[in-house]
Amino acid sequence: MKYRQLTTEQLNEMHEEFALFLASQKIDGDKWQEIKDTKPEVVEEEINIFSDLVWEKVLTNTKYLTNLSEKNINLFRCDTENIHRIVIKCEKEDFDFSNKENYHWFINNSKDKSLSYFKGQKTYFKERNLEVFDLIEKGCMISKPDLYESVFTIIG
Repeated sequence: MKYRQLTTEQLNEMHEEFALFLASQKIDGDKWQEIKDTKPEVVEEEINIFSDLVWEKVLTNTKYLTNLSEKNINLFRCDTENIHRIVIKCEKEDFDFSNKENYHWFINNSKDKSLSYFKGQKTYFKERNLEVFDLIEKGCMISKPDLYESVFTIIG
């Protein structure tokens, strides 16, 4: 398995897609029930294959990631060859980017002296999608381009 198995909740949400996946392998509902009753290892294998297909599609389409913590925001733009990172730090006491009010303060005061910005880029050490997956597993959320591109414009 290349990534990780989808959770039961994720599989339940994708039950129609999973049924189509099974149908593409000529496995109908009755056959699937028979496999579930008699060959649990085949069930695991099919779920693993489906999970990898889903992850591969999601990761290939992922361009931006965000990770909020108390004092930092990590923003990533995942291009084909390179990953770009912007780190925003806040030196204010009792400040937490994950707090909605503080986050809005940051959006409206992005040039405040308590904020510092760092940016960099690197080429992927391993396959792009594996590195994007690793960032998601470490707490990054797939995001829209707005915040990354706004901050990039601010810091040049």
